[in-house]
Amino acid sequence: MESILYGLIYIVLAPFVGGLLAGVDRIITARMQRRVGPPLLQPFYDVLKLLQKKTIQTNRFQAPYVICHLIFMVFTGFLFFEGSDILLTFFVLAVSSIFFILAAYSSKSPFSFLGAERELLLVMAYEPMVLITLVGFFKITGSFHVYHIIASGIPMIVYLPGIFLGFLYILTIKFRKSPFDLSYSHHAHQEIVKGITTDMTGSTLAMIEIAHWYENVFLLGFIFMFFSFNIWIGIGVTLAVYFLEILIDNAFAREKWEFVLRTSWIAAFLLGGGNLVLLYIFYR
Repeated sequence: MESILYGLIYIVLAPFVGGLLAGVDRIITARMQRRVGPPLLQPFYDVLKLLQKKTIQTNRFQAPYVICHLIFMVFTGFLFFEGSDILLTFFVLAVSSIFFILAAYSSKSPFSFLGAERELLLVMAYEPMVLITLVGFFKITGSFHVYHIIASGIPMIVYLPGIFLGFLYILTIKFRKSPFDLSYSHHAHQEIVKGITTDMTGSTLAMIEIAHWYENVFLLGFIFMFFSFNIWIGIGVTLAVYFLEILIDNAFAREKWEFVLRTSWIAAFLLGGGNLVLLYIFYR
């Protein structure tokens, strides 16, 4: 019952925490660029404004796909914070991503179509590292359940440093930050700004943004698992990781999809795979 309560707390609080993190992101980004920047609550103002606008849909399938994307994203975080199976959790996350891609493919816009294709490439880029990370947790604890992994009290970072670094590499993709924001750019100078959401307006676009907030909180919770042996160290490192992603976003120009796919697989093979090999040799 207590675990379900944690999941419900996530459902209620995650959009507020995610929105605040987005506000902090904008402020830090502005300071790095020597600008004043928007107020902390600007992401909430933007979403409320989108909800008040008229929603124009290119076809009748777009809105249901986006709604399913949001629902499955919320369910992903619920399963994680409820302490459920992380294999199931990331499977639901993948389903959410599929609905997002289908929503873009349902449009006739070439920019939306291009964004959907790039999103598929990004899924191919980060999935191998995700699977290796889950296997690493199982090797150490003998369980895929979030509750058992955290309750074990084992300092995962000590046994999975390579896997942590590899997951940190693909985390830039999941946070949609440069240099890996190929499909859903938030930078005005790039050629497909909002590529995958080009034909999405009003409440549809608001749901996409809220789903992104839910996903960010879930991902930061996953990072916390590596340091869950000490709650304060875990919180500190998690916040440091988020700041690092903002720094990377502002320090690097976007790369081509070939570079993203190649380097993500190299990171998965060398950092993640190498860590697993060492585990199977020395940790029995």
